[in-house]
Amino acid sequence: MDLTGKLLIAMPGMGDERFEHTVVFLCSHTKDGAMGLIVNKTAPEVQLGDLLRQLDIKPVPVSRGQIPVRFGGPVETQRGFVLHTPDYEASLNSLHVSEVCSMTATLDILEDIAIGKGPDQVLMMLGYAGWGAGQLESEIGLNGWLTVAATAALVFDTEDDQKWGAALQSIGVDPLGLSSEAGHA
Repeated sequence: MDLTGKLLIAMPGMGDERFEHTVVFLCSHTKDGAMGLIVNKTAPEVQLGDLLRQLDIKPVPVSRGQIPVRFGGPVETQRGFVLHTPDYEASLNSLHVSEVCSMTATLDILEDIAIGKGPDQVLMMLGYAGWGAGQLESEIGLNGWLTVAATAALVFDTEDDQKWGAALQSIGVDPLGLSSEAGHA
């Protein structure tokens, strides 16, 4: 099972409040583990312009400086990742994940964004979500996650507070009908 490029939707009652109502874009999923970025949890009171200024990257266009920074996950929360449309490739290294998204974790993308030469759409994250070998598969088997195809509309165009419900609805699941109790027929 390779879920690279898919979205994970956290199920109610999964037991880890850090992932409550989250939607995670999986950047990599192999037999050795998985790495993803939470796309719907905004880091409180941090904007891309703040990070660019801290890194002494100038100029910062007002429109780009106002982009909220998201909590990408609980691992390495000081490390930055940019999930973006595949129309851009960093001069150092971009990971082309799918037709919907690429991911770049090098400083050059921030420099390009600051001068207006970055990707069309971006989500800036601090931290990431990671799973060891077999861990994600086990969590999916325990009804911790649902999977859904990632679309640009879900990842980039839907408001953060609407992504969880929209992702569920994209596979025909009514968020109001979900229970935190798992069962077997």
